[in-house]
Amino acid sequence: MPSTTSTMTITPGPVPDLSQYDIICGNVSGGADSRAMQHVLMGAARAAGVADRVWTFHASLGPMEWPSVTFGGRRYGSVAELAAQQSRESGVPAARHMERTKTRDDGAGGREPYDLLTYTALYGRFMRLNTRYCTKSFKEQLEESSHTPEVQRLGLLLGRPVRVLKVLGLRGEESPQRARRLAYRCVKSNGARHVDEWLPTKDWTKEEVRGLHADEGYAWHWCYDSEPGAGDWLGSSRCSCSSCFLASRRDSLLGVLRRPRIAEAIALAEEVRGDSFRADVSMAELIAASKRPGAPVPGVVIEDEGPDYARMMEQLTTALQQEPRRLPELALSAGPRPLLPLVVT
Repeated sequence: MPSTTSTMTITPGPVPDLSQYDIICGNVSGGADSRAMQHVLMGAARAAGVADRVWTFHASLGPMEWPSVTFGGRRYGSVAELAAQQSRESGVPAARHMERTKTRDDGAGGREPYDLLTYTALYGRFMRLNTRYCTKSFKEQLEESSHTPEVQRLGLLLGRPVRVLKVLGLRGEESPQRARRLAYRCVKSNGARHVDEWLPTKDWTKEEVRGLHADEGYAWHWCYDSEPGAGDWLGSSRCSCSSCFLASRRDSLLGVLRRPRIAEAIALAEEVRGDSFRADVSMAELIAASKRPGAPVPGVVIEDEGPDYARMMEQLTTALQQEPRRLPELALSAGPRPLLPLVVT
């Protein structure tokens, strides 16, 4: 039966009744917002007596995610490691924490990691708001397929579509698009599964999220700080891709300064494909801006010389020698353009 989108959620009203769902999945990114979401979710699940139905899921973006780093003689984990820690500390057993990375056929009967930048190079265009394939192909599709074995098992037992509640840590304060998003809605319904989405911390402020971490003693990722271990929240304002096309100017410059080799790889893809990293600024311009007075102090610089980076560069080089699936549509306007406003958080 084909997938459809409906406004009918499993339970009426603005908040779901968790006891009505067969699978409840917290999407943990390793960021502070996802920790706040998981805190609220587990409290609600325990109150409803269904904590044993909670899973967690982390969609790894591979080399584009913030990695682990050793600084001052201490190792600080990657976002994937912190996502697993968020799940474990919230009370979800390790067997119900899923981490997945997009893969592709390696040409020899196996599978190999498929990184986001190589995908961009083969596609031919960088992401925009209306073409966010990082979300759809690298996160949503992976999560859906990860639940399929459990959906099939439960479907046979229940004799009806399996009810899945997808829980995200998105906050309305972050963007106008997120502010308009319903906190509880149906996102998919077919003969196999009904999927509702819940944003339990949609109305939380940044200060409330950070206050929760202070009150509960929750760890946050090192990228949020001016340098690993500083504990000052003076680094990146968001913890997602180290180079995200939706980031503020300051976050973008920090990404360039903290991971210069990733920035150079993105600039190479720009040069070959003729498209810009963002609609309003290219990565080449961001690299230039990072060298001027007034740029943020990185606090730490990552070498990016391990096997994941080497594999990504090998795949990227091969991809850029092929014809793209889409001809690039230049988003850059003619003439000089100012960079994005500096956002201090």
